Amino acid sequence: MELRQLEYFIAVAEERNFTRAAERVHISQSGVSAQIRQLERELGAELFDRSARTATLTAAGQAALEHARAALAAAGAVGQAVDEVTDLIRGRLRVGMVIGCTLTPLFDALSVFHRAHPGVEISLLEDHSDRLVEGVRAGTVDLALIGTATATPDGLEALTIISERLVVAVPAAHPLMTLRRVTLRDVVAHPIVCMPPGTGLRTVFDRACAAQDLRPAMSLQASAADAIADLAARGLGVAVLSDSMAASHRDRLTARAIDDVETPALLALVWKSAHSPAVRELLVHARRAFAEPAPW
Repeated sequence: MELRQLEYFIAVAEERNFTRAAERVHISQSGVSAQIRQLERELGAELFDRSARTATLTAAGQAALEHARAALAAAGAVGQAVDEVTDLIRGRLRVGMVIGCTLTPLFDALSVFHRAHPGVEISLLEDHSDRLVEGVRAGTVDLALIGTATATPDGLEALTIISERLVVAVPAAHPLMTLRRVTLRDVVAHPIVCMPPGTGLRTVFDRACAAQDLRPAMSLQASAADAIADLAARGLGVAVLSDSMAASHRDRLTARAIDDVETPALLALVWKSAHSPAVRELLVHARRAFAEPAPW
């Protein structure tokens, strides 16, 4: 008895037709019939009643069907188990990280994973969040740490690491500091220093401006929060950052919440739902490493 015979048997039982079963398993009808006949000879019983136009299971066939399905499932589980072990012994893990990110827990997770599975080749790619998301969708990136305006990008699974509202950060003597309440319209009255398009924070800011039909003057752009803060501290524009990004520069900048922008900027890990064993294992370590989020 061979696994392929069981596969053909199940196909005929489910299709109730030898021709359709042959199309399903991609061999000729005569080939399916021959293999089913051989299986019946080995079992010593007919599995199908062939007297009608449809192939109907006999009592013996009905008794055999669930066992045949279980046998194929068990064989598949053996192959999957071997694949998973192989993937964690000599596989490859492609990790993406948004440009300008300073979070170290991802590196901690990669370090623990590498010690546990030294045979897995790890590659790290920096890029803008939108391109990383497309890479995960296309399968060229296995898992990515991105900035996003959407908790779970379409077609992916996600783990939110940080969720923060936008703030404007300026030197203490800036005119914005005299206002009791800072609105988005107040902010865009000044030159803006922000992250480039394709980043999660910039997406939140752009959408908020579009919702109010505001057209900000983007004075300067930088991928790293430190660079944005440096430019704002030198009076080249007002910095639009997340709360924790600005908190790292409170010695020279004062941050105020943008009151009418409630949509948060998110930092998240994203991956495909059908992820590999290596990705599943890395996620275990990442969840532990990000249990106490660091400033991003």
